[in-house]
Amino acid sequence: MYRLSVSRDFVAQHFLTVPDPGPEGEVHSHHFEVAVQFAGPDLNEYGYLVDIDAVDAALDELESRYRDALLNDLPEFGDANPSVERFARVFGDRFVEAVPTGTPTGLTVRMWEDEDAWASHERAL
Repeated sequence: MYRLSVSRDFVAQHFLTVPDPGPEGEVHSHHFEVAVQFAGPDLNEYGYLVDIDAVDAALDELESRYRDALLNDLPEFGDANPSVERFARVFGDRFVEAVPTGTPTGLTVRMWEDEDAWASHERAL
């Protein structure tokens, strides 16, 4: 099995919308780090699992979208609680729309909201 991972970091804001969120119910910032990891048993004709330049371009676009944004205001979150778990899935949804995924068979998006806590979302491609 081959794996390829690329990461980015950015600051974004959110507030939690669950009952009794405590201080997390107020707008606050996180220094998010996201890593996208492709997996697959084969390489393409050029010896790539995925073209890193295409991954970098998609990550640049998403980093630009989310950097300094209030996640609660973005349509992809709607009225949903913008948890780090949901953010990992939403990020992955947008990421796979932008990157050719012909060779890999799986994608994991790991999202850290600080240096101690992360969540991930996995999907088959």
